[in-house]
Amino acid sequence: MYHWLGGLASGSFYVPYRGVRRWAWETYWLAGGFFSWILAPWTLAFIMTRDLPAVLRAAPGESLFWSFFFGLLWGVGGLTFGLTMRYLGLSLGMAVVLGLCAAFGTLMPPIFRGEFFSQVLATTSGRIILLGIFVCLAGIAAAGLAGISKERVMSPEQQRAAIKEFRLKKGIGVAVLSGVMSACFAYGLAAGDPIKTLTLEHGTRLLWQGLPVLVVVLVGGFLTNFVWCLLLLKRNKTGRQFFTAKAGSSCELEETIVETAVDAPSREMAEHVISGPQQHTRSVALEAPPAPREQNEQAPMLRNYLLCALAGTTWYFQFFFYTMGESQMGRYRFSSWTLHMASIIIFSSLWGIGFKEWKGAGRRAGQLLALALFLLVGSTVIVGYGNYLALAPAAK
Repeated sequence: MYHWLGGLASGSFYVPYRGVRRWAWETYWLAGGFFSWILAPWTLAFIMTRDLPAVLRAAPGESLFWSFFFGLLWGVGGLTFGLTMRYLGLSLGMAVVLGLCAAFGTLMPPIFRGEFFSQVLATTSGRIILLGIFVCLAGIAAAGLAGISKERVMSPEQQRAAIKEFRLKKGIGVAVLSGVMSACFAYGLAAGDPIKTLTLEHGTRLLWQGLPVLVVVLVGGFLTNFVWCLLLLKRNKTGRQFFTAKAGSSCELEETIVETAVDAPSREMAEHVISGPQQHTRSVALEAPPAPREQNEQAPMLRNYLLCALAGTTWYFQFFFYTMGESQMGRYRFSSWTLHMASIIIFSSLWGIGFKEWKGAGRRAGQLLALALFLLVGSTVIVGYGNYLALAPAAK
C-alpha cells in the first residue's frame, strides 16, 4: 500500500505543472525542485524523526558520501533521459531506460551486499520475488510496445520528425547511461543503511527510518539539477522570471510538461516530445520548447509558485512513502524498487487515459496497454506474495 501511494504521487506530480504559465522549464523545475529536494525532505525529517542533526553528525562519513554521491548520479540519469527520447523516440527510449532502471535498481543492492545467492536464489520466497521482477520488466516492455503502436498512427509530419533524429547506437548508449544512473537512487538509499540504524537508536519509529537518508540523497540530486538549471537560466536569460511577471522569454510554454527517467511513463509525452517541424519542440528534460505568446501577457506569479510548491511536494511524497514501504519489506526490501517502478507506470498511465491521451491510438495499442497494466499489477502481487512467504514462518 505504501509503495502504491508513492507510485500515485510520482505518477501525479506533473499535473500541477500543467497549470504553470509563462515560465520556462528551468524556472518552474527549479522552483518546484526546491520543495522536492530541500524543503519537504528536511521539514518532514525534522518532524517525523528524532535528533536529526545529531544523527547526521554521528553518521559514518562513508555512508554520507555515498548517499550524496549516488544522489548526484541519479540527477544525471534524469537529465540525460531527454536525450534518450530524442535519439530513440518516446516508446523505445522509455522501455529501455525504465527496464534498465528497474533491473539495476532492484538487483544490484542485494548483489552488492552479497545476499543475492543466499537470500534470493536459494529460497522459495526469493525466487518468487525474482519472478515478480521479470514480470515487471515484461510489463515495461509491453508498455513500450503500446507506445510504438501508438506512434504508428501519428501524422506523417510527426513520423518524419521522429525519424529525423533517430540514432540507434547513440540512443542506446545514452539510454544505458540514463537507466543505470537513474537506478542510483536505490543505491543511495542502500548506502544509507548505517544512517537508518542510527536514527532507530535515537528513538525514531521503524516506519520513518529512511527519512534522514532521503535528506542526504536528495541534496545530491538537488545539486545536479541546480547546476543545470542555472546554466539554462543564464543561457536563456530566464532568471528574471522568478522576480517579475513580465517574462518576455522565447522559452515560455503554453503547456508545461515535466518528466524524468523515474517519473516518466505518462503517455502524455508522446504529443510533446515528438512534434511537427513548425513547433520546433525539443526534449523537455533538457530545455523548454518555445511557444509564442503575446509579449504583454504577464505570468501569474503567486499561482505559479503555489503550483510549483504543490508539484514539488507531491514529487517528494513518492520517496516519503517509498521509505515507509521499504521498512515493511524485511530482508527482501530490495524488491521495493520493482514495486515503485511498477506503481509509477500504472498510475501515470491511468492519468494518461484520464486525459484522453490514448484516444485514437488504435485497438492494438489499447490491448498492449491493458496487457502492460495487467503485468505490472501482477508483478506487485507476485512480489508481495514472495515477501509474505518470507514473513509467514516468523509470524507463526
